[in-house]
Amino acid sequence: MDIKDEKSLKLDSILKDLSSFVVAFSGGVDSTFLLHRAHSVRKSGVIGITIRTPYIPKREIDEAIEFTSSFGIKHKIIDIAFPPMIRNNPVDRCYACKKTIFTDLLGFAKENNYPFVTELGIRSPLLESGLTKQDIRELSQEADLDIWDKPAMACLLTRIPYHTEVNEGVLRLVEDAEIMLLELGFPGTRVRIHGDLARIECLPGYFEKIVRNPQKEQIISNLKKIGFRYVSLDLEGYRTGSSDPEKRDL
Repeated sequence: MDIKDEKSLKLDSILKDLSSFVVAFSGGVDSTFLLHRAHSVRKSGVIGITIRTPYIPKREIDEAIEFTSSFGIKHKIIDIAFPPMIRNNPVDRCYACKKTIFTDLLGFAKENNYPFVTELGIRSPLLESGLTKQDIRELSQEADLDIWDKPAMACLLTRIPYHTEVNEGVLRLVEDAEIMLLELGFPGTRVRIHGDLARIECLPGYFEKIVRNPQKEQIISNLKKIGFRYVSLDLEGYRTGSSDPEKRDL
């Protein structure tokens, strides 16, 4: 038995020890793997809770619904309005958002007699078992979960500069642009918005395809139809935190 399998068995042991619990289910690789494993080990006593806000891509919600439905996993969506404290997209938006989500999840768990909420600081079975990101992807693949190679996702607020007033119209611009690029064969591509300019960040392997392929004109045309006036391709490509002031080179 290799180390990964030992960690996997430890995870099962942790999940069996929990009486009943809520899994904060975003639809990402980690929470999908955990919810699937918890359902396999516990069957009853486990529920996935997905938070729906204006800045979470709709396709993420749809995929979460489809996944839980296909496996017969108990699932609930909690709608949260746009918190006023992040309307201006502050630097601490993630903290403010997580605090709101954390409060709502704990409230649901208490009202419905679930003693634990996993992966939000109450209990973290994946962390406690020692499973790495790579372990989780490999175990997900072994379990035939389609999300095993899913790119990391982040909320739509990360596509908008800090200290910029955000409304649902702007969020839909970004979401529509990224859906269009995904459907054209560019998964994991980000569209950062700067006024009426769309700045495309793609994975390195897509540069030449976008620039030289006839799809370039289609991409430009589609983005302008969506509502952008200018279109640019970021030569640095996709990277996390590209809008963070402290990460910019001076």
